Amino acid sequence: MKGINEQRAGLLSGIGAYGLWGLVPLFWPLLEPAGAIEILAHRMVWSLGFVAVALLVLRRWSWIGELVRQPRKLGLISVAAVTITVNWGLYIWSVNNGHVVEASLGYFINPLVTIAMGVLLLGERLRPVQWVAVGTAFAAVLVLAIGYGRPPWISLVLAFSFATYGLMKKKVDMGGLESLTAETAVMFVPALGYLLWLGARGESTFTSDGAGHAALLASAGLVTAVPLVLFGAAAIRVPLSTLGLLQYLAPVFQFALGILYFHEAMPPERWAGFALVWLALTLLTWDAFRTARRTRIQVREARQAAQRQAPRPNPPADEPAPHAQL
Repeated sequence: MKGINEQRAGLLSGIGAYGLWGLVPLFWPLLEPAGAIEILAHRMVWSLGFVAVALLVLRRWSWIGELVRQPRKLGLISVAAVTITVNWGLYIWSVNNGHVVEASLGYFINPLVTIAMGVLLLGERLRPVQWVAVGTAFAAVLVLAIGYGRPPWISLVLAFSFATYGLMKKKVDMGGLESLTAETAVMFVPALGYLLWLGARGESTFTSDGAGHAALLASAGLVTAVPLVLFGAAAIRVPLSTLGLLQYLAPVFQFALGILYFHEAMPPERWAGFALVWLALTLLTWDAFRTARRTRIQVREARQAAQRQAPRPNPPADEPAPHAQL
């Protein structure tokens, strides 16, 4: 019963995390007239404050000393911090400049970009269905480039920056809360310096647009931290296959908001491009489930074979063999 409750809690946490990420386009316009860079800087500064409080409550500080003594790990975290800064900044700009649908495409194609990077950078080998999925995604980008009259650069930068961020996170191998703390700490000084520079020039909306606006800017840190905490709770309670499916909630919500709430245009050629992306993701998901099922069967068969081949323990000397008990 406890296991079932844990899985249910994990599933709800995962839905909450990806649901909040999917609905966040509704939040960024509330921060105007602040520009994307000012919003991003506040997000970095206040995120560090919130995660520092969380670490203080949980008493999880021991990793900091270990991290400081590992220059290579610090370098990877710095790269992760820069790439997630690019990702966050471009995403905020996209939402506040009428490109929500194109931004959602970036997170749709992110799993496919991650696979491509695995082949190019890590020497991973793809299964035939994965090759078809990647080829389909490439065709989708061409169709969308024709539809937009330009390459979908917002989608591509978002996808590649987030895939690079994921690659760095994999190499660093730290918990979600700890890694977010380290990343925001790396960017804290530049972000705070930018905000102080804006204030000195009299261009900071934090001090000029009222207490309500200032509170909204500060809450950008909470909007960043809460989904990550929920994601961490989900990651330790539900299978990776379930998380893999839940990750599509965010771009689905973003796509729906772009069309239904922000009323962005979707001519036929864009529908065609998105349809190809969704086909590629369907192939990828089907192949992942098929491979996982095959692996489970092989593991079960190997375990059964090992049990059959294992020698039976001899009965104690003072007991008769089982077949003699007639």
